[in-house]
Amino acid sequence: MLLGSEFFIFLGVGFLAQLVDGALGMAYGVVSSTVLLSFGVPPAAASASVHAAEMFTTAASATSHVRNHNVNWKLFWRLAPAGIVGGVLGTYVLTAIDGAMLRPFVTVYLGLLGVYILYRALRARGPYHEPKTKIVLPLGVAGGFVDAAGGGGWGPIVTSSLIGSGGAPRYVVGTVNTVEFFVTTAVSVAFITALLTGHWSDAEGIDQHLWSVAGLVVGGIVAAPLAGFVVRILPAKRLMLLVGTLVVALAGYQTWELLFKVG
Repeated sequence: MLLGSEFFIFLGVGFLAQLVDGALGMAYGVVSSTVLLSFGVPPAAASASVHAAEMFTTAASATSHVRNHNVNWKLFWRLAPAGIVGGVLGTYVLTAIDGAMLRPFVTVYLGLLGVYILYRALRARGPYHEPKTKIVLPLGVAGGFVDAAGGGGWGPIVTSSLIGSGGAPRYVVGTVNTVEFFVTTAVSVAFITALLTGHWSDAEGIDQHLWSVAGLVVGGIVAAPLAGFVVRILPAKRLMLLVGTLVVALAGYQTWELLFKVG
């Protein structure tokens, strides 16, 4: 593939993935990793590439959400440290074993959670409440771990779980996206450390995908400001419906992919 065409393909992927991710709190990592894997990039290299791109896109997304007052700072200060710890642990697991082992469990979890979110959106009538610390801390660790080990998953796990537990969709999406910048930065630093210390054998050839990463960065940065505005103006019930639908779709796609590979 020509380098120029590779850049523009991933620019489009990055734009669409970040638009959905910034508005619904998930999908950038999952979509970008899936596309990279389909191009033959090894799982660890795909995760590292996506997280390198996300350092830029999540910074733009976080800025947009802060400007649009979509961030619950109390939730932010509880979620960020837990997510960073989980992300660093997940990085070292991925550089040592195959992170794909986690996918079947995450897929089942997401499918059930997506159905529950849709149920709440259609039947429940609020009010929304502050997520409890006993839920936030383990959820942050799990989300960061799966995100690093699986090349994506922070948004689907953390956003869906917090909304499913009764959190206000606008502030959950804005806060989770803002925390993601710090989780992504920690994961990227951990990948670099593993590379420099010789603990990451799959890093060979990662420089061949620099144009893909550049496309993901540019597309994501362009889309990020639009997403923060969408979250601010979209009604909570509609946002919950969209999140639930996306979670079920992602779970369905991952189930199909797992069954197809097995078959």
